[in-house]
Amino acid sequence: MLFARLTSRWVLGWLAAALGVPLLLAAALLAGRAATPDPVRPAPPPAADPAENAAPTEDAAPTDEPVPAAAPAPATLPVVDYDPAPTGFPADPHPLDATPLTEGLRPSRNVAAYDAPGGRPLAFLAPTINGVKLTVPIVERRTGWTAVLLPSANRRLAWLPPGDDRSVVPLRDQIVVERRQHRLTWHRDGRAMKSWPVSLGMPGQSTPLGRTFVLGRTPPPEAVYGGVDVYALGAVPDDPDAVPAGLRGAHIGVHSWHNDDTLGENVTNGCIRLTRSAQRQLLAEVPPGTGVLVVDALPTPPPTA
Repeated sequence: MLFARLTSRWVLGWLAAALGVPLLLAAALLAGRAATPDPVRPAPPPAADPAENAAPTEDAAPTDEPVPAAAPAPATLPVVDYDPAPTGFPADPHPLDATPLTEGLRPSRNVAAYDAPGGRPLAFLAPTINGVKLTVPIVERRTGWTAVLLPSANRRLAWLPPGDDRSVVPLRDQIVVERRQHRLTWHRDGRAMKSWPVSLGMPGQSTPLGRTFVLGRTPPPEAVYGGVDVYALGAVPDDPDAVPAGLRGAHIGVHSWHNDDTLGENVTNGCIRLTRSAQRQLLAEVPPGTGVLVVDALPTPPPTA
C-alpha cells in the first residue's frame, strides 16, 4: 500500500520536522471519506488577475465542428498515480484563473489521457489512486473532448476523449491561498465562507503557484501534525531536488501543526500549514476533487479576510 511505502519517508524526515520544517505529505488516501457535494453551481468570485482569466468551463455553443478522433491508446501506457506524472502533457493556459471549477470527472475504468483533442495518448487515468476514487476538476471542453487538471503534476492538463466510462459530479467548494498575505480562504457556491492565516514554503521551496485540487486525506504520520488528518493535493514541489532527500516524491499538502507559532511565515517545504480548528473544518466540509488555487495576491481581498 502507498502508506506503507511512504511511511519510511516520514521517518527519514522526522529530524527536519523536529527543527520546525514540516514534512511534505504523502500517504495513502482514504477511500470513501469524501462528502457528497450538493449540486448547486456557484457564481464565480473575482479573478486573480484579469490578464490571466480563462474562458468559463461551461460547454461552448453547439457547432457543426467534427469531434477529433481519439488515436488508439497502447495498453503499455503508464497509469497516473501518486508518483510524478508522465511528461508531455500540455501546460494549463490559465493557471491563475480564480473562477471556481464547478464540475469534477470520475473515471469508471482506465481512461486514456491525451496531450490535445485528437492528439497523442500519453497515460491512463484510473478510477482510483490507491483505493481512493479519483475526482479531477474539469477546466475546459472542446469539440467533444474534456480537459482536466492532471494529478501528480503542476499546472498541467490532460485531454480526455468522449466516452461513457466516466461520470461528472458537481463541485461546490474552492480553496484560495494568497502567498503575500499568508491567507487561505474557503469558498462555497462562489461565496467566501472563512479565512485563516497560514504558513507557506520557505525560499527555494515555495508553495507552487497555480490551480490544483484536493487529491485525498490521510491520518497525520507524526504527532507534530497536531493529531488532525491532512489533505494531499494534486500538486508536487516545483523543484523536487530542493526538498530533503527523505521527502522526494511526496506531494504538497494542507495540514495543521502542533503549535501556531509560525503562522504567517515562510517556513515549510512547500506545504500549507494552518490551525488545527481550521483544518478540522476543512476536513468536515471540503471533499476530494475540490479546486485549490495558489496566487501571490487577489486584486480584491475576500469579504471574510
